[in-house]
Amino acid sequence: MKKLVISMLFVMQVVFAFAQQNPLVKGKVVDAKTQKPLQNVVATLQNTTLTILTNSDGIFVFPSVPTGTHLLEISSTGFTRQILSIDVEDQPLDIGIVVLEEDIKAEQQLSLITITENDLGDDNSGSESTAGLLQASRDAFQQAAAFNWGQSRFRIRGLDNEYGATMINGVTMNKIYDGRPQWSNWGGLNDATRNQEFTMGSGPSDYTFGSILGTQEINTRASFYRPGSRVSFSGTNTNYSWRMMATHASGMNEDGWAYVISAGRRWADEGYFEGTDYSANSFFASVEKKFNDNHSLNFTSIFAQNSRGKNSPNTQEVTDLVGEEYNSYWGWQNGKKRNSRDKDVEEPILMLSHYWKINDKNSLNTNVAYQFGSIGNSRLDFNGAANPDPTYYRNLPSYFSTNGATAEVIDGQRNFFLSNRQINWDAIYYGNTEAVTNSDNIEIGRRSKESGTILYEDRTDDKQWTVSSILNSQLSDNIILNAGGTYRKLRSQNFQNVLDLLGGSFYSDLDPFLVGERQQSDLDNPNRKVGVGDKFGYNYILNADIVDAFTQFKFSYTKFDFYMAQNYTRTQYQREGLYRNGNYENNSKGKSEKVSFENFGFKGGLTYKLTGRHLFDVNAAYMTKAPTMRNTFPNARMNNNIVTDLQSEKIMSVDASYIIRAPKLKARITGYYSTVKDATDIGFYFAEGLGVITPEGTAISSNGNAFVAEIVTGMNRKNMGGELGLEYQLTQTIKLTGTAAYGQYTFDNNPNVKLSVDNIRQIINFGGSTMKDYKQPGMPQQAYGLGIEYRDPKFWWIGANANYLADNYSDISPLLRTNNFFINPDTNAPFVEATEEGARALLKQEKFDPTTLVNLVGGKSWRIDGKTVGFFASVNNVFDVTYKTGGFEQARNANYRELQEDYVGGTRSFGPKYFYGYGRTYFINLYLNF
Repeated sequence: MKKLVISMLFVMQVVFAFAQQNPLVKGKVVDAKTQKPLQNVVATLQNTTLTILTNSDGIFVFPSVPTGTHLLEISSTGFTRQILSIDVEDQPLDIGIVVLEEDIKAEQQLSLITITENDLGDDNSGSESTAGLLQASRDAFQQAAAFNWGQSRFRIRGLDNEYGATMINGVTMNKIYDGRPQWSNWGGLNDATRNQEFTMGSGPSDYTFGSILGTQEINTRASFYRPGSRVSFSGTNTNYSWRMMATHASGMNEDGWAYVISAGRRWADEGYFEGTDYSANSFFASVEKKFNDNHSLNFTSIFAQNSRGKNSPNTQEVTDLVGEEYNSYWGWQNGKKRNSRDKDVEEPILMLSHYWKINDKNSLNTNVAYQFGSIGNSRLDFNGAANPDPTYYRNLPSYFSTNGATAEVIDGQRNFFLSNRQINWDAIYYGNTEAVTNSDNIEIGRRSKESGTILYEDRTDDKQWTVSSILNSQLSDNIILNAGGTYRKLRSQNFQNVLDLLGGSFYSDLDPFLVGERQQSDLDNPNRKVGVGDKFGYNYILNADIVDAFTQFKFSYTKFDFYMAQNYTRTQYQREGLYRNGNYENNSKGKSEKVSFENFGFKGGLTYKLTGRHLFDVNAAYMTKAPTMRNTFPNARMNNNIVTDLQSEKIMSVDASYIIRAPKLKARITGYYSTVKDATDIGFYFAEGLGVITPEGTAISSNGNAFVAEIVTGMNRKNMGGELGLEYQLTQTIKLTGTAAYGQYTFDNNPNVKLSVDNIRQIINFGGSTMKDYKQPGMPQQAYGLGIEYRDPKFWWIGANANYLADNYSDISPLLRTNNFFINPDTNAPFVEATEEGARALLKQEKFDPTTLVNLVGGKSWRIDGKTVGFFASVNNVFDVTYKTGGFEQARNANYRELQEDYVGGTRSFGPKYFYGYGRTYFINLYLNF
């Protein structure tokens, strides 16, 4: 009897399991132009782990799909994605033919070149744009932010891109040093990096916990590329002049192999700004071997070499004299323009990815990545020679007008500057040599001597290993688990490297601002004479170990979708000095203490589907974030000190959206609020008038002047505002778009300011800086756009948009807003003439004028003998408007009297320095797909 019951239960279980088998879903994807099937199109059932590729006949088949209503996404590079609502019942479903049309916006992505590879964080540029994060998006607001507002350094929700995650195949590409992605690591490989997914804000990502700005995932799996070849040639007048690219994808063949190769070159003798040369070569290869239906192995290699000349920020005085396109970093040499400040990047990426389909409901992706190479930023160094910078304040008319010179003297200095406005390379070479005379003391030639001025680079050589694993599991028809773990290990060597002695024979490795043994860069090798290729000045290693893990549960029901996610991160930094610096002989060589942080995060969200066309979406997140390595060591070049009172950032964010997805109208309106607390920031500059006596009774210097590292801790920022993006299909050929961003981004407290002062080898606490309610700088806080687009059935299109950008503010100096501002360095007592009203006028934050920019875009494509030929063209800033994209106060005049005196004469010697946007620019791209 017992055996009979067991047998019956077994039979019932088999019957029940068979009855519960989910039905098959299939379809066919074709090209709208040719009606030919498309291979390697990605078909995905949203909110499930089910993803499949079309075969050579354009057919996709899901063998088993849970019953109910699903959203089926069909996407392929170069085509507009389709999202279809399907109802799966207890029988197979054939959805028929899905037609994909050419994505005209895909060509527009190729023109996003003005920001993502520009001076991201170089020289206080304040250009940490988020535009590059948005290349994968299709939302009208995000499109406007990337293509129309990005040229003014607009930031989504006012957030720096260290609060977003950029990934390749699930491997985080944000740099450990400063938390920001180095876009030029894959620059010039637009075709190879087009397979992207983008998550807005703190929304759920299948690959990482992320942060509050968003997640960009670039997929380079070879089988996911549509088979075919593409070549293109572009011309522009932005940061480079010309670009060539070629890409070929094989698709998956019968033997289970697929490969993709791509190469590109970009170059310019001179970009938009004077003297900004550009040369970049990029190579990409991805090879996949499919062993069976469950296991695939993919190898990706990326090499993107980039060298570009920087452009200088300038004071208003300099701009008034020589114009907005002026760049002080270059000069003529042998009939060619030579830039003294080049940024050179060569950091190859090697990545091995294993894709394991455990079963129909579970998959595991494991990656091992190695990135190595160097970043170098060149500049001139001088020891015992005059400052070669043509805009050095003593070379400008304002220096003489401030000191009461006559009009004739001031006018003479103006003419001198205009005649000597660039670096004089010939004079530098001449100064690094000495005369050779004959017996009659007549010069017959010149020979090398000790260089007073050289060209060197601040160099970073990184070696980083990353191991990551990401699990996707369909726990039930309604629940998906995403989980992952990542380990990153970095060894970063930082040093100064001699590039060119500029005619001299050697350079003395001494600090000219110090005396005696304190001048020595390395006491173990005193009085070193260095030549080309030698390290000097500083030499140290930064080590980092980071472990990160996250879990995420996504729940999908008829009326509600919601998710919950959590993560844990452990971060450890350590500095190892290779030189025993003369100024910090007991605290520079060897290893520092290890600095460790343990951080966590929680986030969740809910989508309420009022109908299939009207949705309400809410997301909230709270997390802590370790300070970057850059902001952990106050003066890593000199010593092993660690920032005191260093804390992890506390980040909170909430946003709510109303979304419309009607046939003719697509819209999103979002409100958001976020805070970042206990942030740390470190900057370096020369300050004058520091009225401080140390507890030991020692003055900073005889006149209060010193080179300092400014350490700002406990800084809070508050960002709130709203976003609107809508597009309306007025007719079958005309589409209207409207976008708006209104934000209030402010500092939310009075953080603490300390100065690390090399002169006295101490860190001085200046107390609180009255920064509360000052505006966060470097981006428009208001942006509005209107656009119209005409798309002709014969595959040509044209569009225009007008954009209004306002509420952009200059960066303020925290030091100027401490009590030191009122202290007389001669008496260590308050200035008698200082008043609150006067200080308020001197310290008022500068607000830039609003800007209106008009852009035109268009394109056309033809289908000829199975090949697609086309072009895309854009003109930005049609009316050639001049506008400031950012600027920063100089903190050199650190007290009330000196800042007040800087206004004497009408033109300031140490006024703010500004960055300017491009004037009228164009981009033309010709391409052939075959």
